[in-house]
Amino acid sequence: MLASLARATVDPDDIDEESLGDEDDADDDEEDEGSPGGGDDADEDSLDAAPLDDDDAEILDAEIVDEAEAVGALPVRVGRRARGDSVARTDPLQAYMRDVSRYPLLSREEEHQLAVRYAETGDVEAAARLVTANLRLVVKIAYDYRRAYKNLLDLIQEGNIGLMRAVKKYDPYKGVKLSSYAAWWIRAYILRFILSNHRLVKLGTTQAQRKLFFNLKKEKAKLAAMGIEPTADLIAKRLEVPKSEVTHMERRLGGGEMSLDAPVASGADGRPTARVELMPSPGERVDDWLANEEVSRMLTDKIREYGETLEGKEAIIFRDRLVAEDPRTLQELGDEFGVSRERVRQIEKRLQTKLKKYLEREVGEPMLP
Repeated sequence: MLASLARATVDPDDIDEESLGDEDDADDDEEDEGSPGGGDDADEDSLDAAPLDDDDAEILDAEIVDEAEAVGALPVRVGRRARGDSVARTDPLQAYMRDVSRYPLLSREEEHQLAVRYAETGDVEAAARLVTANLRLVVKIAYDYRRAYKNLLDLIQEGNIGLMRAVKKYDPYKGVKLSSYAAWWIRAYILRFILSNHRLVKLGTTQAQRKLFFNLKKEKAKLAAMGIEPTADLIAKRLEVPKSEVTHMERRLGGGEMSLDAPVASGADGRPTARVELMPSPGERVDDWLANEEVSRMLTDKIREYGETLEGKEAIIFRDRLVAEDPRTLQELGDEFGVSRERVRQIEKRLQTKLKKYLEREVGEPMLP
């Protein structure tokens, strides 16, 4: 698959799909049960969209395309390159279409035989034959979204992934043509790609957001045409989404992306000031750090002064337990003093209480951590 050299901005109004469904609602078994089961004329509303990976995605109002229709509606004319044409003049899409045209279409019987062989034996060659025979269908569906995303090869690439996923999940015993079933997967992958690359900051991370992404402006236009003010409450009711999601998506679609490195003002020296330079630092402020250091230094001095007033067991416990970097255990001190470890703990507890009262008296309670 030819790699993409450029990205284009997406206009949600150019996309005809009603919505993408929740990608995290069902497992593989539910996906297979939701696949088309009524032949080529199956009710489109009863079909589940192709999941993305092992997740579900619902696409409404999609158009099922036959292989013959796909061949007749290819975006570029497939033919041999004339002699003398430079390789540098060859369009990448035309080169891809020449490669695709080498693979013949399958009859209904051939498609069924290959699908059964792959489903029963896992024959990779049969799966590859099913995929290559439907590559034209991917190009046809991707071409429907050419206004939404300018780089058609990117859409074809994503659609090919959806086609391979459809072949893997296809059930040949349900009486549905592979092209009808695969169209849902191909559209789901293409729509997910468009949604993910609409902006640098990803939009539509939930089902409600995806529905609003594709339908918000259309719904506003419908209400305005009827002479009704398109309020957030009304749109939320018509699209069956929370009002907060409508407000949030309006704000995100209405506002553009801002670069933190873009200059917003000029300093006294004439040097442009970037927006990132005006943002607060996530770390600790310098004045707060200096204040904390001063308090810590004062407490350390007071604790050292208190230790110098101690004698006997309290001095040893203070030095070897309370302020030591590697404190000795209660048992070790108990063996040294000839007392139990519980007695050492009691002395330590009493010493801590006396130290706290001393610091409150010397530096004040608000200064203590």
